[in-house]
Amino acid sequence: MRGARVLGSALLMVGLAAAPAVADASPSASPSDDGSAPTSAGTSFRTATEIDQGQQASASGSAGDYLYWSFPADAGQRPTVKATVKLPDTHASETWQLDVYDGLRRRQACQYGAQTRTAASGTASVELACVLRTVHAWSEQWANDPLPGTYYLRLTTVNLATSDLGLPVDAEVRVDSKDIGGSAAVDGSLAEPLVPGIAVESEATEDGSTATAVLSSIEPDDGWSSGWWSDRWVWTALGGVLAALAGVGGYALTRGSGRPRQVPPGA
Repeated sequence: MRGARVLGSALLMVGLAAAPAVADASPSASPSDDGSAPTSAGTSFRTATEIDQGQQASASGSAGDYLYWSFPADAGQRPTVKATVKLPDTHASETWQLDVYDGLRRRQACQYGAQTRTAASGTASVELACVLRTVHAWSEQWANDPLPGTYYLRLTTVNLATSDLGLPVDAEVRVDSKDIGGSAAVDGSLAEPLVPGIAVESEATEDGSTATAVLSSIEPDDGWSSGWWSDRWVWTALGGVLAALAGVGGYALTRGSGRPRQVPPGA
């Protein structure tokens, strides 16, 4: 009975401590659209329009154009990029593609999602999606792991009939992230995000204003994370405590009542 009480107390402690860690696995809060979302897109990496996660950005363009946006992503996040292209009433078959690059211009693979879709003749719209891998706080030099910083998304056609070139189209994009938590933590961290952006800040000095390149003019709500802490440490500590309590409980259940009185010592 004593061992059962010990194990019951240990399981209760694990349940109470696991609640914050489970909360980390829920989708992150997204800012509401307040009318300040961008209504245009860039035409290259250097002119990409910055959007924040949770914003519904839109842009008007022509079939055959390259539309670029950029957004920040921090360690522990798994971004999901969605795009909707509204096509003209009359058009031939078109294939649209959504690509995501990090600030080092490395194309990032999608875990799942319809990254490329073909809109049949007369289709009103086409929807694309890309779920990226979880952003890591640290990576080996040879790896292509996503790192904290600025990411770019590019929307364009990869198969377009000559008759459709230049037809007006409207695009909407949105980026949301899911906080993965300690399950995606790695043994290492970055003091500052390494993936650069193209934003520039102006600073007033005595000799005049100067422009300084910054990572991004848009940052995550809680700032860029850095440091060694993650909720994986909580699970590791609880695992050690649970193992110790299980050992004590097992010993209490199996040690018996000791040597019987009628058995002489050394028998």
